[in-house]
Amino acid sequence: MPSYRIGFGSDFTLKNQKLGVGTDTASAELDIRGTTSFNDANLGVSTFSSYSGFSAQEYTNTDLVLGSDEYSATGDIVVGIGSTFVVSVGTTVTVGTVESVSIGTHFSPPTGDINDRPEVPVEGTVRFNRDLNTLEFYNGIEWRQFTVNGASTRAVVGGGYDNPVLYSDLEYFSISSGGHAVSFGDMSSDGGGRNGGSMSSSTRGVFATGYGPSPGSTGHNVIDYITIASTGDAIDFGDASGKGYTGNGCSSSTRGVYNLGYIAPGPNYNSTLDYVEIATVGSRADYGDLSAIGGWNGATASPTRGFFGGFYPRNDGVIDVIKFASTGTAVEFGTLFVNYGNSACSNSVRAIFAGGTHYPSPGYSTGIQSVIMASDGTVHDFGETYDGNLTYSSQGVASQTRGCIVAGWSGSSGGSGPTTEVNTIQEIDFNSGGRATYFGDLRKAKSALKGVSDSHGGLGGY
Repeated sequence: MPSYRIGFGSDFTLKNQKLGVGTDTASAELDIRGTTSFNDANLGVSTFSSYSGFSAQEYTNTDLVLGSDEYSATGDIVVGIGSTFVVSVGTTVTVGTVESVSIGTHFSPPTGDINDRPEVPVEGTVRFNRDLNTLEFYNGIEWRQFTVNGASTRAVVGGGYDNPVLYSDLEYFSISSGGHAVSFGDMSSDGGGRNGGSMSSSTRGVFATGYGPSPGSTGHNVIDYITIASTGDAIDFGDASGKGYTGNGCSSSTRGVYNLGYIAPGPNYNSTLDYVEIATVGSRADYGDLSAIGGWNGATASPTRGFFGGFYPRNDGVIDVIKFASTGTAVEFGTLFVNYGNSACSNSVRAIFAGGTHYPSPGYSTGIQSVIMASDGTVHDFGETYDGNLTYSSQGVASQTRGCIVAGWSGSSGGSGPTTEVNTIQEIDFNSGGRATYFGDLRKAKSALKGVSDSHGGLGGY
């Protein structure tokens, strides 16, 4: 045990004796001669966890309650099995140089709805948002969701069309493992149907607009959202600016942008772009416009920019690009080999556009094209779709290593039109190129569906 205890502000003299901080075995003398020096001393604060102004090296295997007082740790915070980490209401958790927080069983932050957020939050405040079903923190400017390193690579797809049936069910699968899709839940009553914008962060998927919910209906303006890591029915997010379908969407870590496509029952095709802040709920905001009108396009993203490729009735194969951090009119980036009807996905570097149609001839395409998103927009041949069949009006989802082309219309290359909806999931390797391979199956054959993942190429940026 220590022979001397020195309080804050105390004067002391220690002569010809060794000093140990955090150890009972002192190894070196303390020498003070105008300046303070330690020669080969064993130093480290580990026993002053109850003293304000000192930092414990590690809190571990104990019940740690942060209430009205202030505590800090310079090392890891480890909550062992059977222990509880409780953060009281109004308490701030600030993570500076702490490299990891390991929680064995239970973490209980303040809980509430969006309306329960503090009016004047302190930077670093952590709380669980019941409306969003996610853990969030205040970064000094705005509320953000926690990002989990090593995302699950889960994809969720839903809606779609198998003439004359319109679907509202959701299915999911793991992009990293392969295999068949299983049931996730359902979109809202008006949130299903075909052709709409789909966007996602690492935790949440958003589905906007579409044609439905039943045959003969018009487009709708419903926006749904899901928590990707869980299962269950989608929840109402807000409303789009119009009742559109045949558009598509893409997203960064925080913002999703989608085009309306065709407004049913009118005024037909348009160039409107909406955006949503994925971590919030509420109606969309106006982003701007595509470079020209169009729908039936693919869409994907890098961490900072979104790409919309191939439009009908433009039939020029153009790729438009937008910046997530701003608003305004999209600019032309490159030109696809097919005119419209493709699916798209990306990792953080490469975007691929699969299938589609050459309008008016030679018909539907089996090709997969790629573009390096930080480049000048040059489009390259990447490979072919699985088994040489066309893929039209399918949906693309991706992780950082693998892209999946999900369902769609299928038939022979050069045909006059699609022959049938399929339930096939195809996979491509972003690094290798070549022919897509068989991945698995959806539970139902469909085209014009929506899809999101928690690990796509748009994550990591704005």
